[in-house]
Amino acid sequence: MDVLRPTLVRIGGRVYRKNIIHEQVQQQQEEEDFYTGPNDCADEPCDAFVVEETEKGFQCRVEVPSPLYKYIIGKKGETKKRLETETRTSISIPKPGVEGEIVITGQQRGAVISARTRIDVLLDSFRKKQPFTHFLSFALNQPVIQEKFLQFKEEVLEKCSQDHGVSSSLFQNPAKLHLTLGTLVLLNEQEIQRACDLLQQCKEDFVDQITGGKPLSVEVTGVEYMNDDPAMMDVLYAKVHMKDGSDKLQVIADQLVERFVASGLMLREWDRVKLHATVMNTLFRKDPSAEERSSTVTGKSSFKERESFNGRNILKLFENFSFGEAQLDAVLLSQRYSSDASGYYGTAGRLLLR
Repeated sequence: MDVLRPTLVRIGGRVYRKNIIHEQVQQQQEEEDFYTGPNDCADEPCDAFVVEETEKGFQCRVEVPSPLYKYIIGKKGETKKRLETETRTSISIPKPGVEGEIVITGQQRGAVISARTRIDVLLDSFRKKQPFTHFLSFALNQPVIQEKFLQFKEEVLEKCSQDHGVSSSLFQNPAKLHLTLGTLVLLNEQEIQRACDLLQQCKEDFVDQITGGKPLSVEVTGVEYMNDDPAMMDVLYAKVHMKDGSDKLQVIADQLVERFVASGLMLREWDRVKLHATVMNTLFRKDPSAEERSSTVTGKSSFKERESFNGRNILKLFENFSFGEAQLDAVLLSQRYSSDASGYYGTAGRLLLR
């Protein structure tokens, strides 16, 4: 990293400079530290969070999912000790695996605010590195769609199996066909509940007005690919559009993502949601339950390990293949690496369009 052009992190309307500490190389990832820039609120009131006055000074409580405690503690407690020393505060963290609040106490209000600010920046950085746990989806596993998908798979293998990389292991599980609107990292029950509550709020605020309380009638027709070279494909997807030619599906998808991004529960991956239903994916070769993350902003990219396939003939032969029509009646908060009784992903919450 160029020390004259450090990475900037934006949290709560403030900008922070991010510095890498090169002390000891850890097995998983190097330890990161952050210092506030010119907009530091350490010496002034900060309304981004509540600081309470107590008999012994000041304190601030931070709700943190237990899987993130280790990033505040650091290797052998070094991060926590350094935060406490440099901000002259005391930081109390619940036991591993126990959900609760991190409590920051100190003699000076500014010191408590400084510690809280630095903890927020640390958490924001490490949360972005967590693999996603849930995603917003529309199920496309209706019987007619599954039947047509299996027909598509059979014909592709019959006509294109000699093309480089094409094999049965590339195809999506028909019971899990879906549209992904966006991915989320939800690390405890409280965060899952927040996402469920936000879905219901979106229903009241704009979804019902757009749908008129009716399901969305869509057509799944044609295939397209993600990368630039059709001879080296990683993902082939079916295109989905409203049967009446309107943009209702796109508008709902975009507004849902906008609301979830604003809440901090989701990271933006596209300027607009790319409506697509994955039918073939090179990730499925090694892991049939794999889920594509559209962006490399968070998590580790798997593209280096992928063996692409030549999809030129598939595009030519199945450019306008019809996978059928479907009624979309719910936005689902789907859980990654899970299945329900129908074979679709487990559902943590839903927004009914009816």
